[in-house]
This record gives sequence, C-alpha cells and structure tokens, in this order.
Amino acid sequence: MKQSFTILGIESTCDETSAAVLQDGKKLLSNVIYSQIDEHKKYHGVVPELASRAHAAKIATVISEALQNYTIDCVAFASGPGLPGGLMVGRVAAETLAAYKQVPLIGVNHLEGHIFACDFENGEVKDRLRFPLVALVVSGGHTELWYVKNYGQYKVLGKTRDDAAGEAFDKVARLLGLPYPGGPQVSAQALKGRRDAIAFPRPLLPGTWEFSFSGIKTAVSYYLRDHQNFSIPDVCASFETAMVDTLVTKTLQAAKKYKVNYIAVGGGVAANSLLRETMQTRAKEQGKTVFFVERKLSSDNAAMIALAAYKKLEYAQQTGKPFQANIDIDPNMKVRSW
Repeated sequence: MKQSFTILGIESTCDETSAAVLQDGKKLLSNVIYSQIDEHKKYHGVVPELASRAHAAKIATVISEALQNYTIDCVAFASGPGLPGGLMVGRVAAETLAAYKQVPLIGVNHLEGHIFACDFENGEVKDRLRFPLVALVVSGGHTELWYVKNYGQYKVLGKTRDDAAGEAFDKVARLLGLPYPGGPQVSAQALKGRRDAIAFPRPLLPGTWEFSFSGIKTAVSYYLRDHQNFSIPDVCASFETAMVDTLVTKTLQAAKKYKVNYIAVGGGVAANSLLRETMQTRAKEQGKTVFFVERKLSSDNAAMIALAAYKKLEYAQQTGKPFQANIDIDPNMKVRSW
C-alpha cells in the first residue's frame, strides 16, 4: 500500500445503511449511519423487502455525506452474511463508485468487522486487540464463538443452533408487548425488576461451544401463559440474567479451554450493560482481559467494514500472498482464514 491509503466502507447487510471513510487504517474521517428502525417498528422485526427498498433509497445520500471531498484509494463493502437484497444494493453501489473513482473494490465479511471494531477508540484505531483471543460475536442475527490467533486467522468454535441472542431479546419483548427493537426495552424494564425472581434455564449445551436460545424464549412464553399477574420488570430481569449468564459462561469456558488471556466482544448485543459488567467482572476474577466494542460502533456500521478491508490489504502486503477481492455476495457467508 502507498504511504497514505484511504478506504471508503459500505455496510448494508441488514437494517442500517452506512458509509465511512478510514484514513491510513487509523483515523476515522466519517461514519454515517441511517437506521431503518422506524420502517420496521410496526412489524416488530426486520422485513427484508422493506430493508432492501430503504437501502436503495438512502445509500447514495449516505455515501455522499460520508465521502464529502475526501480522496479515496479503495472501496470496501460487506459482501456477507446478510439479507440478499441489502447485500446486492451495497455491492452495486460499491462497484459503481469504484468504477467511477477508478480504484480497487474489495468485499469483506461483516462478522470480521464486528470483532475488528473493538480496535476503535474515540474515532481512531488503537489496535487494542491482543492475540490469541476468544471472540464472542453477539447480535440480532448472529451468536458465535471464535478462537482468533491473529487478524485473519480464525477457528469458529460454535454458533447458535436457532435464535441469535438479539433475536431472542426481540421475541421476548414482543411477548411482553414492548416496542421494537426489543433489546433496549427489555434492559430498561430489567433495571426495575428482580434478577432472581424467575428461574429461567441456562442452555449451556455441555460438550459443545454452541448456543441455543429458543428454549429460554419458550420458557418465558410458558411462564406468561401460566401466570396472569406477572411482573414485566421481573420477567425482563430474570430473562436478561439467564441470557447474559449463558453468554458469559460459555465464553469464559472457551477462553480457559484454549488457554487465552484475552476476549473480544462485538455486535449489537455487546452494548448491553449487564453483559459488559458481568463479562468484565467474571473475566477479571479469572485473570482475563476483555475488549468490548464501543457502544456507538456496536451496531452495524461502515467503519468496521473499512477497517476489515484495511487489515486484509495490510496482511496481503506483509505476507506477499495473492490478494483476494471476494466481491461475490453470499447471504450465508462463512468465516474463513485469509
């Protein structure tokens, strides 16, 4: 890479349309995010067709606001995993801009971006991550544990077998009649409830690194069916505690098994206060250091896409390995080592 290298990143995998400009892999010059919450709120979840239309309607404006008068050397976009329509909108926009600017185009894995986002601090890349580490990617669409030897060197230990953690929060919120998105609503109610009021299950799935949250959701449903005079704050507090306990326990068990001292937590659910507090406290007791993504970069955003692209380009330069642009979109994209 040349001495000064600026990347425009584009994110459109689900219900945020975002563009960001990252300079030299260090300074975030812009990060514009358009959220589609209002479009999906009345449906209590993301409607793929509506999401695609919203991306198409907003992406040119979002890119223009992020790009301003910056000179870019590369365009990066999230090529998967995600909703097919949103991925296609992002790719077409990225291809068009790269052709117009006559710069290279690179596709990156959206989930890698969630982990790399842990390197940001106050708008700058501080390279905070230390390796090897165990990574927890926890969002509305994904819940996964990885062993990460270094940037681009991964082993996926386990995924959710059914609902992702954020999806479970949204479904429980809907059962309780709380507005979408459900995660913040459940957490707000939980602050007023007793965390030991109801003994919801902890699906630890011994012998695997996988997750399964549909059982907790079903337990909440049965509890509401069988108790007419329930306390919404107590249900939320007990549910949130069961979810967090499961996520933290599995992550720390993996860190112990793989003998690592560092943990990274990224994705939208990483903004959850109880998860952050519990993970930090229990990790410290075991001599582990946790790197959480900053809350403002925990949801889907293009800053993490631009950084993932920069790391891939830097890796190719340092190793001399052939660079793979990977511009084919894949809604079910797997995490692979570079």
